[in-house]
Amino acid sequence: MQGSLNSNSGPRYRHTAEEGAPYETITIDKLTPIIGAEIAGVDLSKPLSNRQQDEIHRALAENLVIFFRDQHITQDQHMAFGRLFGDLHTHPAAPSEPGKPELMIIHADKDSPRANGEGWHTDVSCDLEPPMGSILYIKKCPPKGGDTLFASTYAAYESLSDRMKKYLEGMTAIHDGESVYRGLYKNFGVTEKERYPRAEHPVVRTHPVTGKKGIYVNRGFTRALVGVPRDESDAILRYLYEHMENPLFQCRFRWRENSIAFWDNRCAQHRAMWDYWPHTRSGNRVTVAGDKPF
Repeated sequence: MQGSLNSNSGPRYRHTAEEGAPYETITIDKLTPIIGAEIAGVDLSKPLSNRQQDEIHRALAENLVIFFRDQHITQDQHMAFGRLFGDLHTHPAAPSEPGKPELMIIHADKDSPRANGEGWHTDVSCDLEPPMGSILYIKKCPPKGGDTLFASTYAAYESLSDRMKKYLEGMTAIHDGESVYRGLYKNFGVTEKERYPRAEHPVVRTHPVTGKKGIYVNRGFTRALVGVPRDESDAILRYLYEHMENPLFQCRFRWRENSIAFWDNRCAQHRAMWDYWPHTRSGNRVTVAGDKPF
């Protein structure tokens, strides 16, 4: 299947044609064979050539999450990098930088009641059109800890039995942000919304660029399978969550200051470890808008 990670400029990366070919303008160091890669040879504070943009698009499609070290970018450059992949998404609940609603604040310190992303989830899957990807820039790190885990929903789906794949075919699930977001950012002084997003999405999602299938339910937002009794729904979802959290499907990223992680929410889940209290971890996240899952 051919497609694009850049909704603004038409097809850029043709997956079937280029996969496996050598990269010309960036270097790739895979964290595992199935998910995660560190990208070198790119300075995101400077304009990227068309070829660099194409190869970063391709690297994301092939590795699900990509990482950049030793980057020194401004808030505007952070947002400009996100816009290379599409319009920017505004988070329905989280605090943002003054005058920049697309630039989410990520911060935890000794006084925080919680940290962002502590449980396995896919960002804002409760939206009718959930984000395509998220770009997290960490500027301040704890001396130890604070890693982020990423899991491939492709690998999780592919390892299901044929009977389970058949059972899940055509099934949908409810994703609801109310219980997640209500009161979540009270310590930041964020004004509560009257309501938070709620949506129904396929349990097995087809990626619009690669054509691969992945499991699209998560502990954070998924509430129930549609059309089956509640006890059956709870049991199947519990199995899927535990199945997707198998370490065989994962990579683990150790942060250093001025590092960037860019993950594809359509085929990866993540979990941030809050094992560094009372130290501080701080940065910003830009989220790229997506489309309706199918």
